[in-house]
Amino acid sequence: MESEYWLQRWLEGRTGWHRSEVMPLLEKHWPALAVPRGARVLVPLCGKSLDMLWLAAQGLCVLGVEIALPAIESFLAENRLRAHRQPGPGGAHFIIGHGGGIEIINGDVFAIPDETYAGCAAAYDRAALIAFPAPMRERYAHEVYGKLPRGCRALLITLEYPQNEMAGPPFSVDDAEVHRLFEAHWDIARRERRDILDSQPSFSGQGVTALHTAVYRLEKL
Repeated sequence: MESEYWLQRWLEGRTGWHRSEVMPLLEKHWPALAVPRGARVLVPLCGKSLDMLWLAAQGLCVLGVEIALPAIESFLAENRLRAHRQPGPGGAHFIIGHGGGIEIINGDVFAIPDETYAGCAAAYDRAALIAFPAPMRERYAHEVYGKLPRGCRALLITLEYPQNEMAGPPFSVDDAEVHRLFEAHWDIARRERRDILDSQPSFSGQGVTALHTAVYRLEKL
């Protein structure tokens, strides 16, 4: 989806993907990545996710990327955080001194300099890959994941449902799609897949008949 689409969603408050608590699947599966304290973790399309606070509390240096300034402003206000704003590569940088530290770039995830991504030892992707339609997923895998360094570890969370039953976003990304996008350059291990339709009335209300979430551990070859 184009940047204007997401900006409009934030301005209108149509942010159904935002969780008011830390993602339980992050807490459950992140330890399996064995990311060392002090490492820099990329959180693409971070919005105002509380997962960034959780990652920082683990002693990690969080690098969020978010195109919508209202999302960053809400994150700061709702969590009573103060940030130093300064110009930098890819857009304005909001530097927050919390735990291991959080830095959020207000910019386009596709316009971040290569060296910024190259400095990340890990990545957490809960709602970025599934936010893009198929053609943009190809670009995202190439231009974002492709710039992460060898040995980088990522936790990827996807959704799977019959795509013909609902127009995304979020889009359905099944196991075959994950392997098609990443297996040439990443070691892929699916750690969990569960049925979540009963807990997601917004999907069943639109006629979706099956809904699963899947969690993957990726490591750059």
